[in-house]
Amino acid sequence: MELSAKDEVKLIEGITIKGYLHMSLIDYSGKIVSLVFLPRCNFRCPFCFNVDLVNDSDSLKMVEPEEIFEHLKSQKKWLDGICITGGEPTLHKGLPEFIKEIKKLGFLVKLDTNGTNPEMLENLVKNKLVDYIAMDIKGPLEKYRKITRSEVDEKTIQKSVDIIRNSGIDYEFRTTAVPKILSKKEMEEIGKWLKGSKKYCLQQFRSGKTLDKKYENEKPYTPDELKELAEIARPFFDIVEVRGI
Repeated sequence: MELSAKDEVKLIEGITIKGYLHMSLIDYSGKIVSLVFLPRCNFRCPFCFNVDLVNDSDSLKMVEPEEIFEHLKSQKKWLDGICITGGEPTLHKGLPEFIKEIKKLGFLVKLDTNGTNPEMLENLVKNKLVDYIAMDIKGPLEKYRKITRSEVDEKTIQKSVDIIRNSGIDYEFRTTAVPKILSKKEMEEIGKWLKGSKKYCLQQFRSGKTLDKKYENEKPYTPDELKELAEIARPFFDIVEVRGI
C-alpha cells in the first residue's frame, strides 16, 4: 500500500520547522520556490537579522511537514523547488529524511548553510538530495571565531568549502557586507582563500533588528561602495554578483 503525504510525515523525526513562505522569486536564481525556515544556529553573528530563528523563539508558530507536502503537491504547475534556510538547517538530524520526501514529489532543493556540518553536506551530496548549495562566508577564515562569536573549527569550514566545490552541483559562496567587518582588505583575503570557485555573491547588510543591538543602526555600504568590493572579488571567481542594492 502506498503511503500518502499525511502518513509519510509520521516517519520524519529530528526536524523542527518554524516558518514557511509559499513563493519566492529571489531565493533560487531563475527558479520559483517555496521557503522553509528551520530554527537554531551555532553562530552568533552580531549583524544577523533572523533573530527569532537563531534563538528558536517560542513565539514562532510550528509548521508541520504535512502542510508543506500538501502545498507543494497542489502547486506542481508553478513551483520549481524549495529553499531550506534558517537558522542553520544542518543542525536538524531529520533534514535528509525531510528532503527525501520533497524529492519524491519531484522538486529541486536548494540548501542555505554556514558550513559547520560537512558530514551532513557530504551525505546530502552523495545521496543526490540537493541541487544547489549556498554557503555563507562570514569573512576571512582566520577571523571566523571573532566574527561569529563562536568556537568554530576553521578546518570544518574548509572541509565544507572543499565538499561544495567538488560536489558537481551548482553552488555559490556569499558574504553579507557589513562595513565594520568586511573591508577591502578582508574582501581580498576572502578572494584569495576561495580563488577558482564558481560563484560569489556580495549581499547588502540590512540594518534594523539584529542579534547585537549595536548593529541595529549600523550604516550599510552605499551601492557604489558595494560595487567596489565586488570588483576586488571579481578576479578570483568565475561569477561575482551584488545583491540587495
